[in-house]
Amino acid sequence: MGVARYIKNKKDGIEEVILQSGISVKPVYTPQDLEAIGFQYDRDLADPGTYPFTRGIHPLGYRSRAWTTRQYTGFGTPAETNERFKLMIGHGQTGLNVAFDLPSQMGLDSDDPLAEGEVGRVGMAVDSLKDFEIAFQDIQLDKIGVGLTINAVAAIMLAMFQALGEKYGYTKDQISATPQNDILKEMIGRGAWIYPIEPAVALIGDTIEYAMKELPRCNPVSVCGYHIRESGATPAQEIAYAILIANAYIDEVVRRGYTAEEFVGRFSFNLNIFGNLWEQVAKFRAVRKLWARNLKEKYDVQKDKNMYLRGLFGGGGYGLTKAQPENNIIRGAYYALAAALGGAQTTALCSFDEAFTIPTERAALLSLRTLEILMEEVGLRDTVDPLAGSYFIETLTREMEDKVLEEMQEVEKIGGVVRAVAQGYIQRKVSRQAYEFEKAVQEGELIKVGVNKYVVGEEEDVALHDYREESAEEKIRDLQALRRERSAADVSRSLKALEQAVRDKKNVMPFLVDCCRAYCTVGEMAGVFKQAYGTFEEPSIF
Repeated sequence: MGVARYIKNKKDGIEEVILQSGISVKPVYTPQDLEAIGFQYDRDLADPGTYPFTRGIHPLGYRSRAWTTRQYTGFGTPAETNERFKLMIGHGQTGLNVAFDLPSQMGLDSDDPLAEGEVGRVGMAVDSLKDFEIAFQDIQLDKIGVGLTINAVAAIMLAMFQALGEKYGYTKDQISATPQNDILKEMIGRGAWIYPIEPAVALIGDTIEYAMKELPRCNPVSVCGYHIRESGATPAQEIAYAILIANAYIDEVVRRGYTAEEFVGRFSFNLNIFGNLWEQVAKFRAVRKLWARNLKEKYDVQKDKNMYLRGLFGGGGYGLTKAQPENNIIRGAYYALAAALGGAQTTALCSFDEAFTIPTERAALLSLRTLEILMEEVGLRDTVDPLAGSYFIETLTREMEDKVLEEMQEVEKIGGVVRAVAQGYIQRKVSRQAYEFEKAVQEGELIKVGVNKYVVGEEEDVALHDYREESAEEKIRDLQALRRERSAADVSRSLKALEQAVRDKKNVMPFLVDCCRAYCTVGEMAGVFKQAYGTFEEPSIF
């Protein structure tokens, strides 16, 4: 079923349940269902920590280590963001997931006219290494892993993180960063792209190649099915497109003379949660199996640890509602439950007020406590993959696997994911599905509690995070001061070296690190690439 929605119809006197991925759910499952799919324990399930890792990548699961809590955080100035980082870490958060404002994501400095009104609004404003120095002040970078939610300028931010580590006295093998660095999903789902597809993918190749040699604890790419799902994809399509996108990045580095075995073990994924609980759990179990088989059969990867699907399961932003917003606290708890039952290594949970704006301090802490309650009180760490062997879950996992493979084959038939994105094929498909999803909500076919069912007359007030214009003005003043104080000679030298590296088609990462050390701005470095590559021309989706 192409329509991304969850529907119930009357059939033979009972409701028919069809999940968003197009899988029909039976009222009752028995051993005969496993027989019908030819279920074999060693092939389809196996022990935890054993290929194909359906039950998780670690033999003891959460009994050996709880999942990492990594709430999405960042707003206003670096100083304001630093305060929130310390607050969350002080309350038990075990990793950081940094939000950047839109100008930073688009390679614009805070004083660029195009940045007006957006500086620090939906994330931290970052113009130079100076901002990282402030944002990460007193953060133990050898103990806290940092996710950098950035894509088009991910190479710049990874270089900046390395320069930050040096500035604070850490060696390259002590710091751990994961830039999102997935430009193909931006072209499908979010729109925060800058450069055309080929050079944009080549930049990702540069970060992977460089991290392989120079940054042993950094994960140079986090493939984001998350945003594709939020844009209208079904859960099966989310996984299919994510795997195909990951393969495109693998192919870029393999073309440089490496084997996948050398680098793919540090790929990670960011996958979405909202909707039907069982569909999400089956999706996570299926994707671990499919990713491992993809690497083994397509790229001849042999080491188990290099076939692990690692990453963050979380979010659920598209599932949140402005109507009766405190219902989102309950929704978030079930999204977190799905992540835990699905075997997440890391979880970041959207806060209940994110249907309006970035989280308040109270909302962010509620999300963190939700994860901690599941971890400490409810028993989610008691045993590995507690749903294993369920007639329903095992059948649904296999059916999800089949749906994902169908979606992958469809894209491969038209020439692969890069071509599909360049032509707008995937964009057209998910956009249409997003329209159908919203239409189903408006017509009451897809139930959203508080929106089209159990609606109340008056909505409760929600205390929202305030955007401070003063923060933007402060940020611009700091940037202008930086330009006066830094060495103009070092800036000119390093930018010219970067320009030459681009012309010579060298790996740009060492030159970006040098630019960051010289306090070149994000806009200056991104401008070098824009001058050389131009910008992506978005295909028509109509």
